[in-house]
Amino acid sequence: MSSAQVKDVDVVVIGAGMIGAICACLLARANPSLMIALIESRPYQDLRGGDFDPRVSAITERTRRLLDGCGLWDAIARERICGYTKMEVWDAEGTGRVRFNCDDLGASNLGHIVENCVLQGAAIDALDDYDNLILYCPEIVQSIAPALADGSTVVQLDSGQALCTRLLIGADGAASQVRRATGLATREWDYRQSAIVACVETEKAHLDTAWQSFMPTGPMALLPLPSDREAHFCSLVWSQDSAVAEALMALDDDQFCRQLGVASEHCLGQVLAVKPRFLVPLRQRHALDYIAPGVALVGDAAHSIHPLAGQGVNLGFADIQVLVEEISRAQRRGCDIGALATLKRFQRRRKADNLSMMVAMEFFQRLFASPQLTVRALRNAGMRQFDRSPGLKQSIIRRAMGL
Repeated sequence: MSSAQVKDVDVVVIGAGMIGAICACLLARANPSLMIALIESRPYQDLRGGDFDPRVSAITERTRRLLDGCGLWDAIARERICGYTKMEVWDAEGTGRVRFNCDDLGASNLGHIVENCVLQGAAIDALDDYDNLILYCPEIVQSIAPALADGSTVVQLDSGQALCTRLLIGADGAASQVRRATGLATREWDYRQSAIVACVETEKAHLDTAWQSFMPTGPMALLPLPSDREAHFCSLVWSQDSAVAEALMALDDDQFCRQLGVASEHCLGQVLAVKPRFLVPLRQRHALDYIAPGVALVGDAAHSIHPLAGQGVNLGFADIQVLVEEISRAQRRGCDIGALATLKRFQRRRKADNLSMMVAMEFFQRLFASPQLTVRALRNAGMRQFDRSPGLKQSIIRRAMGL
């Protein structure tokens, strides 16, 4: 390979999804002296998304502040978002119910439901704002050669271009090429469940409330979307045992709406219509290490969890916030941004938090899946007691909001 084909950059981010694109923006904004390359295999027009995305994210206040701090929130807020002020959570097999209200915290909302394409589009639009950020798109990563003699990594692209970098960031999702190429092992297991994702129209208004029912075969969430007086819309995330999910996917729209109405206990009246449905297999995955010399994993490349609490994307945003903070700290001190000492600080700050959330999600998933009458009675009694404990509820919801 000729030297003319090798370009030196300070940071390479692989994956221009929500996490990768916003990571690149944050890095470029916080460290103007760093040259950053962002690599994405999809065509540029696909990154901008379409008119509607059935995939949504429940953005916490911590994440909203992060997006606001890098100048993205105003653009996101001008698009389709819906703040939710209340949550209703109940056990479909009992009488336990928990209600959360932003008024109890003196807050204006508990979070925002945002279509993934809106987050993605705002991040892609912002890339042009930074002279120290180059987008390679579409580009296929042919190979990754880590840990050269000087500690740098060479990323070879299909086009013949090669990038030599001090720090490689893998933001390339659950099937991360970066993770595989650098030999970072994972612990993972299949839930044998899939999530049905769709937009549904309901008879009654959602009242800016997120509704969630825990059933033995998986949780069902109806998340509020922008609506009007004529039509009321919610984003459905319905996790079910895979065989049940496939049977539901095989129903026609009218049959599916009737089944969903029964499953949701008609909390929003009849389900009037459903837009195209998508099936997402559920698998828990956690990298034993997020880092190697000159390499860091963020978002789903490092961890993926059950969607029952909608916290996955917020964990990814917390990853990139901490990683950017540690890179900036190393820069100020004249340290190598790809050194293990720098990256270990990032891992220490994020791994425990991510693991605790994963353990909590696993606990709740198993708790509500248990068919034992004793467990059912205890969990319902616990939910009723929790709902009567305002101090504990405030503490839990503040943690969920990232505050």
